[in-house]
Amino acid sequence: MEHDAYVEMAATEQAHWWFRGRRQILAAVIARLQLPKAARILELGSGTGGNFQMLQRFGQLTAVETNALARALSLRNAWGMVEVKAGFLPDGLPELGKFDLICLFDVLEHVEQDEASLRVVRELLAPGGAVVITVPAFAKLWGLHDVQMHHKRRYERAELAAKLSQAGFLIPEISYSNMFLFPAALLMRGADALAQRLGRRKASGTATLPYLLNEAFAAIFGAERFFIGRMRLPIGLSLLAVVRAAPPAD
Repeated sequence: MEHDAYVEMAATEQAHWWFRGRRQILAAVIARLQLPKAARILELGSGTGGNFQMLQRFGQLTAVETNALARALSLRNAWGMVEVKAGFLPDGLPELGKFDLICLFDVLEHVEQDEASLRVVRELLAPGGAVVITVPAFAKLWGLHDVQMHHKRRYERAELAAKLSQAGFLIPEISYSNMFLFPAALLMRGADALAQRLGRRKASGTATLPYLLNEAFAAIFGAERFFIGRMRLPIGLSLLAVVRAAPPAD
C-alpha cells in the first residue's frame, strides 16, 4: 500500500462501514474461542492499529507491521499498551514467542509466499491456541480494488482450506463473510470495471459513503456476527477461517 492509502486508512477505519462491521464479526468469533484470561495475542499485519482496542479486550496484544508509516500511525491506537514491532512474513519476523491467538485480518492476500507464511504462523501458536484469518474471496471478483490494495490473489474456499491443512492446521471450518451486501458489491465491481475502462483510478469500494448509508451498511455487515461461528454462510465477499494446530503425528 502507498503512503496516501495508510493515511486514509488511519483517518477512516474507525467510522467506515467495512472496518466497523468486520470488527463486530471478529469480536464475536473471538469471544466464542474461550481464550485463557491472560491470553497472549498476536496481530500480524496490524496496519494502522484499527483493531487494537477490540483485540485488547481479550488479552495482551503484540502487533507486527511491515510498513513504517503504518506503525507510526498505529501508535495513536496503542495507548502505550501495545508493542508494535517491525517484521514481515514469512522470514522477516522478530523474536516473538508463542501465542494463544494469532490474527491475520486481510493480510495473507498481500503475501507472496502464503503457504510458507502459514507454516511460520503454525510455529508461533501455543498449545491449544487458535488462528483467525480473513481473506478476500473468489478469484473471479478480481478488480480495481484488488490492484489498488496490492493484493496478490483472492481465494477460493477449497484453496484456502487446502493451504491451511498443508501448513499443519486441523481441517478448518471456513465460512464466507459479507454475504448480505454481496449483491451491492457485485454492482460496485461492475461499476469499477466500467470506470476503469473510462480512465477512473479510484475503486468505489474505497469511497466514503454518506452518513446514513454508511451506518446502514455497517449494521447490515455487522449483523453477520450472529451467524458466523454458528453456521456457514454460503457466499460472500470474504472468507473467515478459525483453525487450530493439528496434533503431531505418532
